[in-house]
Amino acid sequence: MESIHPHFKLILGSSSIARRKILTDMGYQFTLMSADIDEKSIRKDKPEELVLALAEAKAEAIMQRIPDGDNIEEDKSTLLITCDQVVVYEDTVREKPSSVEEAREYIRGYSKGHTATVSSVAVTNLKTGLRKSGVDKVEIYFNEIPEETIEKLIEEGTVLKVAGALLIEHPLILPCVKEVAGTTDSVMGLPKELTEKLIKEVLAMTSI
Repeated sequence: MESIHPHFKLILGSSSIARRKILTDMGYQFTLMSADIDEKSIRKDKPEELVLALAEAKAEAIMQRIPDGDNIEEDKSTLLITCDQVVVYEDTVREKPSSVEEAREYIRGYSKGHTATVSSVAVTNLKTGLRKSGVDKVEIYFNEIPEETIEKLIEEGTVLKVAGALLIEHPLILPCVKEVAGTTDSVMGLPKELTEKLIKEVLAMTSI
């Protein structure tokens, strides 16, 4: 699919269904590519630095897979969007759970407590190599999460595939969410406002 914006094409460098839906809701059409990187090999002290480094590493990995000139037209910029997200709980970074037991432990910890998501977005112009990136943070506060709800989430399995086993938009979890200080789209992995800002910045740099 080509972008409905005639002056540039868009590639989403993610296999996330949630990110795909958010970008579609923003009015964009795009092609999909996913980055095959060893995320555990990239470590940073601060969560903001980690998610930025991972989003940029994903961009580099995808760029290496695109032959020169492929997907790039002379009269159009091709923009690549890559993202990453971690959950921060009690100053500890949580990525995707490594087991069912870890996922269960993560969700139990959120009950009557709070956590935060730290999400990064990197927008790269494949024609010029110019890149802009940024980070968005959201605080989430929970009521009690019943044990029965936790077990249903584990049995369903989706929580095993997301950072921190955190899915606030899930119908089982939604009633347990007390307050979200930030936007749901950011928690789902693609902050709309930041993404739009970065796309505009990269396009502005291109036209200079």
